[in-house]
Amino acid sequence: MLKQAFTKGKSSLARGARFAIVASKYNTKFVDGMLRPAKAALVQAGAAQVEVVRVPGAFEIPAVAAKLAAESKRPFSAIICLGVILRGETTHAEHIGQAVSHAFAEIQVAYRVPVIHEVLLLENEEQARVRCLSRTHNRGLEAANTAIDMAQTMKRIERLAANQTA
Repeated sequence: MLKQAFTKGKSSLARGARFAIVASKYNTKFVDGMLRPAKAALVQAGAAQVEVVRVPGAFEIPAVAAKLAAESKRPFSAIICLGVILRGETTHAEHIGQAVSHAFAEIQVAYRVPVIHEVLLLENEEQARVRCLSRTHNRGLEAANTAIDMAQTMKRIERLAANQTA
């Protein structure tokens, strides 16, 4: 069983929260290795909803994350973005990684929804195995814990703002 830092024995940390996970289909073995523990951690923490959306590759993740963040009727508490980019012989991976990172920053500032960035730019499959398939150090689980923490932080800020206007 995966170690669950925030969620073990605390099934109410995410009670009522809604989370979206946008996950790349590219490098599926590694992305799924992050997706499963991320989703399990959110469910175990009591999330009201965990919506998973699959996209072809890492470059497509920001478009879907932005659309999910723009949802105004019932906004998501946080959006987790999962993908694996493996470097090759050209600079293509670097360009994709930079574009995705910049887009995530813009989305979360524009929509005030936490975007958890776990689109990993890695040197090789060994690095991907360690970060995505490990039972003791899994970036998907870390992303879920960060999403829960940020959802709580944003909720606390909303309460502070409401108290100041009351």
